[in-house]
Amino acid sequence: MTICILFLTILLLFLYSIAPRFRYRKTVLSFSKYAFAHRGYWDMEMNIPENSLPSFQLAVEHGFGIELDLHLTKDGKIVVFHDDFLTRMCGVDFSVENTTYDVLSQYQLAGTSEKIPLFSEVLALVKGKVPLLIELKLPSSNTTLCSLVQKELEHYHGSYLIQSFNSLGLLWFRKYAPHILRGQLSANLTKTEPTIPFIACFAVKYLLSNVVTRPDFISYKLKDEKNISLILHKYLLNTPIAVWTLHTETEISYAKAKYSIPIFEKS
Repeated sequence: MTICILFLTILLLFLYSIAPRFRYRKTVLSFSKYAFAHRGYWDMEMNIPENSLPSFQLAVEHGFGIELDLHLTKDGKIVVFHDDFLTRMCGVDFSVENTTYDVLSQYQLAGTSEKIPLFSEVLALVKGKVPLLIELKLPSSNTTLCSLVQKELEHYHGSYLIQSFNSLGLLWFRKYAPHILRGQLSANLTKTEPTIPFIACFAVKYLLSNVVTRPDFISYKLKDEKNISLILHKYLLNTPIAVWTLHTETEISYAKAKYSIPIFEKS
């Protein structure tokens, strides 16, 4: 009997720690009628690189939701770019956070004529025609990006969700902009992120950071779906779950049947 009580107590404490905010579940689920194009509907065969204005225009034309990534430049501009460094997409080893927008704007994306866009340019292009899934890139404990993004979205007439791997960003939104729907991004981080403190990776991997951030949804890597915390969210807590990144029709069909929000790349 004592062992049973102890087990039940531990289980309840664990569930309390990983629990989401339940209040806006139906609102988050309203996004499930869309498939989200990962970094836009990009296609290098058409010279349309990821996170470029043409990739977002193409997503709008096809009626797809748009997943995109935001960084803060050295001079306080919000740019749409995935990596922390320009190495892969632009061929120079510059950090986005340590470079001004004037310098960033001189470089082309993946050898095309496209440049790194400002977040404001993307909002002006989309104009609420499709929903946005906005990932906040926070490579440090500095959450200045959060307040600037919140300010940018104040006058945007369209639906959107924000998400981040960095729980400090979600905590900021919980404190200062609780009306904005937020999601915890995660994966098997203890295996893939050796440069980040293990305890931080462990907490986010198993969604234990939810105890302070209380996200509205979970956004998890599909290949890591066997995580016990994700399973509990799916089958016990009934939390809306986005899964990424889907590359085949089989993966997309599976994700649509089992999860709330599919995030795919054009194959």
